[in-house]
Amino acid sequence: MDNEELIKELLKGVDFKKLTPEQVTGRDGLIQQLTKRIIETAMQAEMTDHLGYERNEKPAEKRGNSRNGKSAKTVISNNGAIEIAIPRDRNAEFEPQIISMYALGMTTRDIQGYLKDIYGVDVSPELISTVTDEVTKDVAEWRARTLDPIYPIVYFDAIVVKGRVEGKTTNKSVYIAIGINVQGKKEVLGLWIAETEGAKFWLQVVIEIKNRGVDDIFIACMDGLKGFPEAITAVYPQTKIQLCIVHMIRNSTKFVSWKERKVICADLKKIYSAPSEKSGLDALDEFAAKWDSRYPMISKSWR
Repeated sequence: MDNEELIKELLKGVDFKKLTPEQVTGRDGLIQQLTKRIIETAMQAEMTDHLGYERNEKPAEKRGNSRNGKSAKTVISNNGAIEIAIPRDRNAEFEPQIISMYALGMTTRDIQGYLKDIYGVDVSPELISTVTDEVTKDVAEWRARTLDPIYPIVYFDAIVVKGRVEGKTTNKSVYIAIGINVQGKKEVLGLWIAETEGAKFWLQVVIEIKNRGVDDIFIACMDGLKGFPEAITAVYPQTKIQLCIVHMIRNSTKFVSWKERKVICADLKKIYSAPSEKSGLDALDEFAAKWDSRYPMISKSWR
């Protein structure tokens, strides 16, 4: 079925003589409804391909995954905001392909060929560019949005992910800042991508957060990356630094024998779960007396 036949099929039974211009092009009008139908139909086809069976088929137990209802999402089109229903699977593995393919570094021509081969749908590169450009614009607006003036707690961390650059797979460090606002709600302040994790790049991140309206951070939580605390206090001198306990434990047990690891972790817990600074220091002194002869760097790092 070509595009013209498809349009005729979608518009079958519509009496244009009874429609006002607003009912055609306005909010919740015919064009928006058609767009919604096309998007949702395409995603259902993608879900079928993802699961390997049709909606009216009963999934075999061995498949291990199945449909799991829908979730609502608002997408921005040239005709305004459209509320669409996105199908979900029980393993939470499904995501629409056009955006995910674009994120993987495929060109608009690559995506066009993929959709043609897999679904028999002939989509123009211009349409694909329009869709991805709209998403890119929203991402840019989100990244530059104004932040709250105060965050009691901000977590800073980085993860390594694989991406594609000029068709080649490469590792990238994604820097993440998650703030706890004054209402106690978590908020992703931003995501930044660099070749590797380093304190110098973290300084740029903190400066950007400052420029986007954050006047003060009470507590900054982070790992033990060298120079990281200094990068925070260079911009927010009064901020208290809280090193991540999980990272501290991992670093402390990195060179500990497997047989002794459980005992050492129990002794470390007495330090970080202490009800006061004094009792924590007392527990640290006891730890040092017990373990410094074998692992002197552990107590030193905790001090």
